[in-house]
Amino acid sequence: MGVALVTPFTETGDVDYVALENLVQAQLDGGTDFLCVLGTTAETPTLTLEEKRNIRKCVIDKVAGRLPILLGMGGNCTQSLVNEILDEDLTGVDAILSVTPYYNKPNQEGLYRHYRAIAACTQLPIYLYNVPGRTGINLLPDTVIRLANECPNIVGVKEASGNLAQIKEIIERAPEGFDLLSGDDGLVCDIMQAGGVGAITVFGNAYPKAFTQMVHYMAQGECEKARQLEAAFDEVCSLLFADGNPAGVKALLAHQSKMQNNLRLPLAPARKEVDEAMHAAMTKLDAYLAAE
Repeated sequence: MGVALVTPFTETGDVDYVALENLVQAQLDGGTDFLCVLGTTAETPTLTLEEKRNIRKCVIDKVAGRLPILLGMGGNCTQSLVNEILDEDLTGVDAILSVTPYYNKPNQEGLYRHYRAIAACTQLPIYLYNVPGRTGINLLPDTVIRLANECPNIVGVKEASGNLAQIKEIIERAPEGFDLLSGDDGLVCDIMQAGGVGAITVFGNAYPKAFTQMVHYMAQGECEKARQLEAAFDEVCSLLFADGNPAGVKALLAHQSKMQNNLRLPLAPARKEVDEAMHAAMTKLDAYLAAE
């Protein structure tokens, strides 16, 4: 179970490093298996290069080798991304998560060449990240399998297409040792039942222990226990994305007093009705988990 960490901000818009350290500590205490730093959930496009470096260092220093670090590094200019990977000090980073190029909508050959160039410039393991609802392009199974077979350090994919048929095809055709991770919080059990190995989750920012337990139940074949937790999470999970990510999870974390509910434009906080519904759903979920 991996968590896509949010970036806490102060009222003045600065990165709140104290809240970030506390969030990382909560992941350590909750049994999270690995952390995804500077992914989409971190509002990375709104961060300066210096802020990204400082956030990366903050998390790596706090973790101190106790959890693997998956670092988000993506973009829609292949050469710029290659240069960034080559220029940055990636000490303490265990693998790279790289989202498909967004907006310019390359064809499958373009996606293949993009990822092949990334794989060639580093020895770090690379996880592909397919999220067509955000990027406007779908990384198809043929391309995933081609990359998995031809690039030894492309070792997995975070799949957030929501297309279970596509996901099952990748799992069935992938070479041994190639990981498929769920990128949809509401589909984790379905994807793992089909052969996925885990998840990179938004929900886990707020409930690391409970979400880790659900993922571990699935990994151990205790599907009924996992599905019971999944049903308990359902209301909160759906509200997380009602006003986009990370607006929902930041509202939830603010209700948990873990950080202030601040985002950077163009993102704005969840609407009042969503925020109120989130608080009610959180209270209900907390009562359920306390009774377990």
